[in-house]
Amino acid sequence: MPAVVTLDDLATMIAADRYGHRYEMSPEGALSITPLPDSGHAATVSRLLAWLAAAGWPAEQLLHAAGIRIAGPENDGGRTPDLTVWARPQPPSTWLTLDDLLLVVEIVSPGTEAMDDMVKHREYARAGIPRYWVVDQDTAQTVTLHRLGSGGTYTEQAKLPLAWLLNTSPADHLD
Repeated sequence: MPAVVTLDDLATMIAADRYGHRYEMSPEGALSITPLPDSGHAATVSRLLAWLAAAGWPAEQLLHAAGIRIAGPENDGGRTPDLTVWARPQPPSTWLTLDDLLLVVEIVSPGTEAMDDMVKHREYARAGIPRYWVVDQDTAQTVTLHRLGSGGTYTEQAKLPLAWLLNTSPADHLD
């Protein structure tokens, strides 16, 4: 391992991993490795993608597991949200810039609760990402919708079951 891991190093590690782990790095340089998500996790992402697409959101603006670049104090960090929604199609890249990013969705997996609820919550707010949704894997698959406020922190807009969210219009939540 190099003394300082860059996003290029991270992309190389991801490409070389034959087990499908997700490698991410905080803007401060802390490396995290998580296992491949299970089929329930994938089904939740698929349901959200289908909901957005059925409402007319262009497929090119809905990205599953696309890397995003988050500026850090010395080097950039890289996160791979479960789902991102963009204002326009993005160019091919391992680590997309945050320009045009409207929404980040994280599906909580066993062992990622603290990362999704606290660490990424703060990182995404500091990065200026307008909306951050967290889907818990409880019985109701509770979705917590956060919106970035004028103070640079997220405020909770709603907390509702995924089934209820999917019976609304995305425009109700992405105005």
